[in-house]
Order: sequence, then structure tokens, then C-alpha cells
Amino acid sequence: MRPLLIALAAIVTREALRFARQRSRFVSALVRPLVWLVVFAAGFRAALGLSIIPPYQTYITYETYIVPGLCGMILLFNGMQSSLSLVYDREMGLMRLLLTSPLPRWWLLFAKILAGTAVSVLQCYAFLGIAAAMGIKMPVMGYVYVLPALVLGALGVALSSFISQMENFAGVMNFVIFPTFFMSTALYPLWRMAESSTLLRDICAINPFSHAVELIRFALYEQFNGMALFWTALASLMFLGLALWGYDPGRGLMRRRG
Repeated sequence: MRPLLIALAAIVTREALRFARQRSRFVSALVRPLVWLVVFAAGFRAALGLSIIPPYQTYITYETYIVPGLCGMILLFNGMQSSLSLVYDREMGLMRLLLTSPLPRWWLLFAKILAGTAVSVLQCYAFLGIAAAMGIKMPVMGYVYVLPALVLGALGVALSSFISQMENFAGVMNFVIFPTFFMSTALYPLWRMAESSTLLRDICAINPFSHAVELIRFALYEQFNGMALFWTALASLMFLGLALWGYDPGRGLMRRRG
């Protein structure tokens, strides 16, 4: 048990030191959602009136609706960004050395996901603090319940296992992030999507990111969404399993690159 904890502490510390040296990464992670909250929400407020839908018990402003989605944006972008370090480590040969150690691969990848998740959650809370200062406040306990970030970090790790160069990873980030984010309930409710296209509504409904956003949304209002939790947990396990297969030195894509 002790070697596992030592490895976990080392990986988390390494990620924390990397994050401390890249302060611009923290700022840039907040700029994107703040632009949506301040600029785009002001323009969409009148055009996108919202009805009373769970977990809300009264009419809300568009800014209030998109705050959980923008938290998801932070988690999604940072999860992919932190996974870029995995591609770098693999190009430098460090990843193969790490994964061929006596420690279980699933524990090493879990430690990496946990480290990236901790950074993402810190950025998310910073954004929620700024939103509260702007007058968009949530119930106090809601700030405690909002931690469903693991699936997003696991997605980045799974993708990085199939990419051989950092240049390719940057392209895949844009290819995956934007469809995942915009084809979800982060910016618009499902009933609004259905008014435009039933097919688009169905795609948004099955998007794992939509369930993660709804889990955040309900948690912020001290409510439990069992269906969102189920699909988010299922997606987490699927992405983690995909990452474990991809990073197996004796199987998967790493064998072909060895």
C-alpha cells in the first residue's frame, strides 16, 4: 500500500509543480468562461428566455443557467490540456518507463487523472467565486457537492493514448472539445434544442458531457440527479478502461509505437 501512496503523491506533486509554473494556464482557463458569461450571455439573454425547469423553481436569467455549463467547460478544457503532458511524457520516453514499473497501470493513470482533476476543480471554484461576485450565487452547500470532474479528465487520458505526437493532440483537442461542448446542455436546455431539431436534441441527450453538466447543475442547487450520476459514472469507467487498454505496453497502440 505504501508504494501506491508514494507514487500517487509523486504524480500529484509533479502536476501541482507544473501548474504552479504555468500561471497563465490558470488565467486562460478562466478567460474562456468569463467571456461567455459577460459578453455572450448579455447578447443571448433576451433571445433565449428560459422556462422553469428542474432544478430551478422559478424563472432564471440566462447567466444563471449557463454557469454549470461553463464549469463543465473549465473541466473539459483543463482535462484535455493536462492530458497533453502525457503525450509529452510519452515522446520523451517517460511514460513507457512509468507504465512498466511494478505498480498497477490503473493506479498510475488514476493518479494522473486525480492530479488533473484537482487542478480543474480549483479553477472551477475560482470561476464560481467570480460568478458569485457578479451576483450569480448558488446555495452554500451547493459549492460542496460540485465535484464530478473525473470523467472529463479520463476522456483526455483516453484520447492521449491514441495520439503519437503533440501536434496531432492539439488538432484532436479542437475536433473533440467543441462538438462535445456545443452539442450538450451546457448552453441551451434540451427543450430549446428540440424546437430546432429533434436529431440535435437526441445527440445532446446522449452526450456524456450533458450528463456531467446536469450533475453539476443539480449539485449546485443541492439536488441529486441519479440518472446523470449513473451515466457520468458509466462514461468514466468506459473512458478509464479505454485509457488502460491504450496505455498497455504489451497491447494496444503503445505496442505498435514501441
